[in-house]
Amino acid sequence: MSHTFPRQLLVNLVLALHVAVVLFVVGGLALIVVGNLRGWRRANAPWFRLAHLLAIGVVVAQAWLGAACPLTTLESWLRSRAGAAPYEAGFIEHWLQRLLYFDAPSWAFTLTYTLFGLAVAATWWYFPPSFTRDRPTRAG
Repeated sequence: MSHTFPRQLLVNLVLALHVAVVLFVVGGLALIVVGNLRGWRRANAPWFRLAHLLAIGVVVAQAWLGAACPLTTLESWLRSRAGAAPYEAGFIEHWLQRLLYFDAPSWAFTLTYTLFGLAVAATWWYFPPSFTRDRPTRAG
């Protein structure tokens, strides 16, 4: 059995994790806004809101510092160890990468991440997280 298969599997797992993080950050904001508009209390769960804020905070900090995303760096390194050219892909990888990676000047990403981070911060003010637990009342 070739050593390439397990390495390529790790590459695909890192890529899938990267897509999941992006979906969490983007979908999380949508969930917070829609959840609050529909009265879903769990949309303001502190663990969710803190994890969401931390995730976009890391992205914004990386952009301002000019640092590469650690998941992108790890994926590239694993690809080279697997003997694949960076971002040479199969069908699923190809489409996941097209969703995740595209060409634009770095300032455009920094601006986009910053504006998105500000939108997330605004939800903390407009829809504050709930740090209290609702306790069921006993009848009688």
